[in-house]
Amino acid sequence: MLGFLFNERECKELDYVLKKELDEMLFDLNDKRIDPDIKVAIESRYKIIFRMYARLASPKEISKYARNRMYH
Repeated sequence: MLGFLFNERECKELDYVLKKELDEMLFDLNDKRIDPDIKVAIESRYKIIFRMYARLASPKEISKYARNRMYH
């Protein structure tokens, strides 16, 4: 496990970057043109990025990006 110390500005920037990445992955997961195998890889990456975001964001913000586990 690694640890990082961020100042307030860096936390805001990390929050922004993670939200944008989550938004992009949600868009791709909802795109019917993308191959199902690629979507599996995106879903795996989404889980990692979401866990990172959950460490920074409020529960209200987290709920905006939470996905149903049964969703495919």
